[in-house]
Amino acid sequence: MIDLAALRLDPDAVRRSQQVRGESVELVDEVLAADVARRAAVGVFEALRTEQKSLGALVAKAQGDEKQAILAQTKTLSEQVKLAESQLRDLDAALENLVLGLSNIVALGVPVGGEDDFVVLREVGERRDFSAEGFTVRDHVELGELIGAIDIERGAKVSGSRFYYLTGPGAMLELALVQLAMTTAQANGFQPMIPPALVKPAAMEGTGFLGQAAENVYRLEADDLYLVGTAEVPLAAYHMDEILDLASMPKRYVAFSPCFRREAGSHGKDTRGIFRVHWFDKVEMFSFCPVEEAEAEHLRLLSYEEAFLQALEIPYRVIDVATGDLGSSASRKFDCEAWIPSQDRYREVTSTSNCTTFQSRRLRIRGREESGISPIATLNGTLCAVTRTIVALFENHQQADGSIKVPAALRPFLGGAEYFQVK
Repeated sequence: MIDLAALRLDPDAVRRSQQVRGESVELVDEVLAADVARRAAVGVFEALRTEQKSLGALVAKAQGDEKQAILAQTKTLSEQVKLAESQLRDLDAALENLVLGLSNIVALGVPVGGEDDFVVLREVGERRDFSAEGFTVRDHVELGELIGAIDIERGAKVSGSRFYYLTGPGAMLELALVQLAMTTAQANGFQPMIPPALVKPAAMEGTGFLGQAAENVYRLEADDLYLVGTAEVPLAAYHMDEILDLASMPKRYVAFSPCFRREAGSHGKDTRGIFRVHWFDKVEMFSFCPVEEAEAEHLRLLSYEEAFLQALEIPYRVIDVATGDLGSSASRKFDCEAWIPSQDRYREVTSTSNCTTFQSRRLRIRGREESGISPIATLNGTLCAVTRTIVALFENHQQADGSIKVPAALRPFLGGAEYFQVK
């Protein structure tokens, strides 16, 4: 949620942010107008309440006709107070509804544009030249079938398109990736969590997933609950309505959870395989920290994501995501994109976002220090989106005979196996 005080002080900054995101600039003026109306209503209500209290004091002293006249006036004033209070509630709700429509203010330096206007910050790792090695690249679907790791046909039979089974080595690989990710994060100071995958509307709305991202959210109408598309949601809401000790920050959590996404608008995209699916498992990092430490914490989360990809020996690049592709809650976002040989291009496998105080204000999470209560920042970062990581791992570590080399970092979690062999 945008800080209304900051909006009043510098509305042009919010207008610029809305513009570079490709979102409504007019909404800023609507919020300002609603804020003026709401503050005027507060003035009317408080003036009436003050008058009501003054009359109440006079009633005790008055007698006879004077007392009756004051009582009549008190009754009329009471009705005016109730009306003013009702109008104030309506204006409060209208203002909040408008403010919730504003996305987070974009950080300075974020590249302006849409999905393809990102800036490449660096490329890491050596891409294999398969032609020089004397064989043709197979994609992850063919590789998964060869070693008995993926069954897409039965996934579709049981659940429909964009579903799958991980079988045999595929199932064991998921568990190995999750164990490596969780133990690595714990070693870096993150508290492991297994959060609920169903959340109340307040949690989903508070993290910003019921705005522009709502079309991709699964809702259980009978229970008024939502299936999360990322553990970011229950992790952010973990401290909802709480005041945290700033001296104990940063608070870092890492969670393993299933994730569910409708993938609305992706018709025809990535229909083959398990790169873009309706359900997948993920290990997600989340951090609560003082506002002034958020930028450094953001780079720290990115470094953990990079270290994980390096441990898996997967070539990747880091991009600074453009304004039109940030998502409503992020002020800045970095993506790590793994090299996918069969597609001859980089594809996103992890991302990390600095959400500044946007989510904490919506979730009413604050920090306490000696000087008082203040907002705090929230940040998230995907350490391992399992299916996409499997895609990148299979394709980059494939061998001429269809087997797949197991990166050294994963071998302790796979009984020391060096290869996934063809069935």
